[in-house]
Amino acid sequence: MKILVTGGTGFIGSHTVVELQQKGYEVIVVDNLSNSTIEVLDNIQKITGIRPEFEQFDLADEKLTLAFFRKHTEIDAIIHFAAFKAVGESVEKPLMYYRNNLFSLLNILNGMKENKINNFVFSSSCTVYGQPDELPVKETSPIKKPFVRMEIPSKFRKI
Repeated sequence: MKILVTGGTGFIGSHTVVELQQKGYEVIVVDNLSNSTIEVLDNIQKITGIRPEFEQFDLADEKLTLAFFRKHTEIDAIIHFAAFKAVGESVEKPLMYYRNNLFSLLNILNGMKENKINNFVFSSSCTVYGQPDELPVKETSPIKKPFVRMEIPSKFRKI
């Protein structure tokens, strides 16, 4: 079984790649390296003895993502970690977050449809849970105040 791990050189992505390879899955990683480095692949290889197949590009680029899925028709499942997640930065740069997080997701879903891939894991940020009372955070954990205080600029406030 071949699994695509997007954001596979990031912290959670790279640990997932290691676990998958140790369980015998063939892994292909796509990452634009905006929050990681290519040397992560060396570390994965040191741990597992296998260097995962790797392609570096921005999944928010529709043409590149389409070309990737046309080249890799043998993918059985996708684990999607390629999203921005810093709450404070998302407030400061919302369009950058929309572009990356939404466009990349839509492009991946289109590739799944084209290649008839039915297995998908979408990683969602647990930052909505605030500072947790216990770890690991579960979906049933209470949602608390966010880590960042969000101010609405005065020009957008209703008078």
